[in-house]
Amino acid sequence: MEVRRLEIDGIPALIWGRASDKVYVHVHGKMSRKEFAKDFAVIAGEKGYQTLSFDLPEHGERSGDQEYPCDIWNGPRDLKTIAEYAFAHWKAVSLYAGSLGAFFSLHAYRELPFQKCLFQSPIVDMEFLVHRMMDEFGVTEAELREKGVIPNPIDPLRWDYYQYVKENPITGWPIPTSILYGGNDWFQSEEVIRRFAEKFGCDLTIAPGKEHAFMGEGDSQLVQNWYRDKI
Repeated sequence: MEVRRLEIDGIPALIWGRASDKVYVHVHGKMSRKEFAKDFAVIAGEKGYQTLSFDLPEHGERSGDQEYPCDIWNGPRDLKTIAEYAFAHWKAVSLYAGSLGAFFSLHAYRELPFQKCLFQSPIVDMEFLVHRMMDEFGVTEAELREKGVIPNPIDPLRWDYYQYVKENPITGWPIPTSILYGGNDWFQSEEVIRRFAEKFGCDLTIAPGKEHAFMGEGDSQLVQNWYRDKI
């Protein structure tokens, strides 16, 4: 498969596939990188799409830059930069986003004219996740307010992040969207995902017994079949 490396305003990126007038912007999740778009890009290429993937802050080629954290301010800022490039170079632009990348997309892309959207294991309610992490690690709201930042094995809890999430709920998402959700996803409950899908008219596929990362036996084929059906 053809792959071209480039930088978009300093953001390392890849363009996958043969020249086309339509593209998917591919937004990876936490602990991932732009190269992990390959399986998606191959299937998108079969359907006539190119794929534009890039490294989120603190990921991939940017993993050493701790002065620019991967948070609710920097993540969406970079997503907007990538979208400006995509809409300037392709006639039809669609979106794939996974996990944290979906959460950033909900804040960065809600007013952009994407043709369609695919969300895999999306974080659609960050306040729910923050409360679940607080419960899991025995952190109270008063403690978080006092300390500002509290480390934990998943991701540091931040008071400023928590306040932003509470003050900026997702109130609109007009893009036609398909969601793949694992029934055993710890990060978002099935109730949270169903509520989001119903509110915004999303096509929802629930894979019983599957975890957030879809890395169990047979999961790769399941995900690829979903790609082929929804791209």
